[in-house]
Amino acid sequence: MENENSNETTSSSSSSIVDPLSFKLLVSCPSPLSPSQVSASFSADYDRVPHPDTVLENTISQIWEQRAQNNKSLFNGNKFRYGGYELKDGGGSNHEPHLCLHLGLTDYRTFVGTNLSPLWERFLVPSEDDPILCQHTSSPLGNGAVVETIDKKIIVLQRSNNVGEFPGHFVFPGGHPEPQEIGITSHQHGKESVNNEVSREMFDSIVREVVEEIGVPASSLSIPAFIGISRRDLNVRPAAFFFIRCNLDSEEVQKLYSNAQDGYESTQLYAVSVVELESMTSRMPGCHRGGFALYKLMVEAANTT
Repeated sequence: MENENSNETTSSSSSSIVDPLSFKLLVSCPSPLSPSQVSASFSADYDRVPHPDTVLENTISQIWEQRAQNNKSLFNGNKFRYGGYELKDGGGSNHEPHLCLHLGLTDYRTFVGTNLSPLWERFLVPSEDDPILCQHTSSPLGNGAVVETIDKKIIVLQRSNNVGEFPGHFVFPGGHPEPQEIGITSHQHGKESVNNEVSREMFDSIVREVVEEIGVPASSLSIPAFIGISRRDLNVRPAAFFFIRCNLDSEEVQKLYSNAQDGYESTQLYAVSVVELESMTSRMPGCHRGGFALYKLMVEAANTT
């Protein structure tokens, strides 16, 4: 397992124009982790720290109110906030590596007002340490799945032109783990049981997203394997990525996609080879390009063992 890797694209941190395709690998797991190897520490310690500049801090509500006026269906739901991780390299009796995700609580309103704000770079703290760099941003943890069909094709979606972020771009199926799915509205819960539920939600949510977005039954999917976390340089947006095998072939998946529950978010499903996917990455948001990089590291590691 590796961590804190930068990708091959030119870093834009010193420039006011950030490449939307660039990314950083915050965690890389070439040997994928099973659900028993990933846990969560859900705590207010990992919540966002308000920015000391009150004028900048006040722009969060101003931007939200402006967006809400223009879009009456805008909904402010809770999200899990990415606050870092702790990596144990398998020194225990079973010699398996273990990753503990540090997660706080944030919401969509704060995400719109910090990460997606035109002023997002002003919320950053100069630091090589990611939790410090992003301590004033909402940074909800997204997720994505590299789904491989039984005929060795990778599933990619083309986003609708009606979505707010990266319309028309290629993405892997995904979304966010959801606090409300396990009844979390605040930090007022019994700690250990909640941590276990949050850990399960990390894996349950990606299966849910795949089922809803591409229309395949959950029974056709393998248990997700965690392959790492990618962060898009633009808007410092983090996403956890998983590898999932599907026991259907690409033609069957194409047929099921027409009835997908969340099909309105995308306009087309592609089942492509790794070589074909490589040529599509120039039309992928940075965090999803990072997801593909994590997948390639996994494949390379498997080929050398």
